[in-house]
Amino acid sequence: MSQKVVILGSGESGVGAALLAKAKGYDTFVSDSSAIADKYKTELTEAGISFEQEKHTEEIILSATIIVKSPGIPEKAPIMKLIRSKGIEVVSEIEFAYRHIHSDAKFIAITGSNGKTTTTLLTYHILKTLGYSVGLGGNIGTSLARQIIHEKKDIYVLELSSFQLDDMFTFKANVAVLLNITPDHLDRYEYKFENYIASKFRIFQNLTPEDFYITYAEDQTIETYKKNIDINARYMPVSLKQLHASGAYSDEKQIQVHALNDKLHTFKTEGLPLKGKHNYINIMAALSATVAIGADVDKAAEAIKSFRNAPHRLEFVGSIYGVKFVNDSKATNVDSVWYALDSMDTPVVLIAGGVDKGNDYSQIEALVREKVHTIVALGKDNSKVFAGFANMGPQIKEAHSMAEAIRIAHDSANKGDTVLLSPACASFDLFKNYEDRGDQFRNLVIELAG
Repeated sequence: MSQKVVILGSGESGVGAALLAKAKGYDTFVSDSSAIADKYKTELTEAGISFEQEKHTEEIILSATIIVKSPGIPEKAPIMKLIRSKGIEVVSEIEFAYRHIHSDAKFIAITGSNGKTTTTLLTYHILKTLGYSVGLGGNIGTSLARQIIHEKKDIYVLELSSFQLDDMFTFKANVAVLLNITPDHLDRYEYKFENYIASKFRIFQNLTPEDFYITYAEDQTIETYKKNIDINARYMPVSLKQLHASGAYSDEKQIQVHALNDKLHTFKTEGLPLKGKHNYINIMAALSATVAIGADVDKAAEAIKSFRNAPHRLEFVGSIYGVKFVNDSKATNVDSVWYALDSMDTPVVLIAGGVDKGNDYSQIEALVREKVHTIVALGKDNSKVFAGFANMGPQIKEAHSMAEAIRIAHDSANKGDTVLLSPACASFDLFKNYEDRGDQFRNLVIELAG
C-alpha cells in the first residue's frame, strides 16, 4: 500500500508538490480552505489528483502519512493544531522535493529579511549566463517540486522564506546565504524576535566543512546570534567596512572578491545595473555564492552587467516633466525603505502607507530629514503614517487611491526630484498584494508619461 501524501494549499508550491507526489507513486490529495485557481484545478484534474476546495475534510487529512504544508498556512490554524496533535509529519514543498532529487545536485540557498529576491535572481542570472545547468525556485518562480519531475539540473538557486525554512529538516545547502535579519512576520513567531531569528538561521542546518556560508558581516543581529551556535562550514563574509580574509568587500566605488584560491579580484561599481549600499551587499553575496559553487570570478562579475532586476524593487518606471518615478512596492517594512532612501541621490517625494506592521519610523528619521521633502500617505487609515513622521520635517499629504497618490506626488515634486513608492507597509487595504500596488503605480505613470 502506497504512502498517502496530503498537500495543504494549492498555490504553485502546493500543486508542484502534488504533481511530484503523484509522479513518485504516492496516494495524493490536495486540500485548500480557499478556492483553487482554475489553472491549478485543470492541472490536478488532468493528473488524476483528487482535491477539495473551500474546506478541510479532517478525516482525509488526518489519514496522511506525510503532509506538505503551504508556507502561507500559520501554525495557529485549527487544521494545523489538529495535525500536530496527531503527530503526523509536516514538511515544506522544498523539503519534500529535496528528498526526491538526484544526489549530485548542488544547492545555493538564500534568505534574509530584505534583498533575498534580488540576490537570488542575480545569482541565477550569473550562473545561467556562464552556461551552467541551473534551476531557480523556492519563494520565486516555478516550484522546485515541479521542476524536478522531468528535468535534472546541476545547480538549484533557491530563495527561502522563514516560513519555508520552518518545515525543512534534511535539506542541506552547498552554499547558504543569510543577508540580514530585521523584525518581520512576528505575528507568526509569537511576537518574539528571537523565534524569527532562529527560523532564519535554519538556512545553515546540516552544513558540512566542504560547504560555504555567507552573511553580511555588519548585521549585528546575525553576528550576535552566531556567537551562540557552531556553523560547520567555510565562511565568506561580505562587508561594507573592511576586507576580510575571504568573501568580499565594497567601498561603494569598487568591489573586491576573494577567489577560492584566495586571489583578490577588484571590480568597479560604475556601470553595474544595481546601485546603493544594499545592492552592493546583494552583488557581493551573489558573486561569493557563484565563486563558492565554482564559477570564474571575472566572468561572474562581467555577467552582472546584463542583469535586470525583478519588478517592484527600486524599478525605474519613467519620468514626467523631469520628475523620476521609482517603484519599490516590495518594500513592505521600514528596513527596506531605509535601503531605498539610502540609494536616492535626488530630493524625494515618498509614497508610503498601507497595513502597518507596528512600524518604528524613527529608524529612517535621519534619511527622511536629509532627502524627503514630502510624504504622501497612501492607505485606508493613514493615522500611523502621520504620527510616525509628524516631527521629521516633511510635509505630509493624504491619498486613498494610487491615482490620487501619483497626482499629489507629482504636484509636490520639483524638476529633478524622485517620486519613490516605498510603502513600508503591507498592501492588503487597497490592493490585492504588493505586485498589484506596484503594477498600478507603473501603469499609471506610463499612462501619464504618454
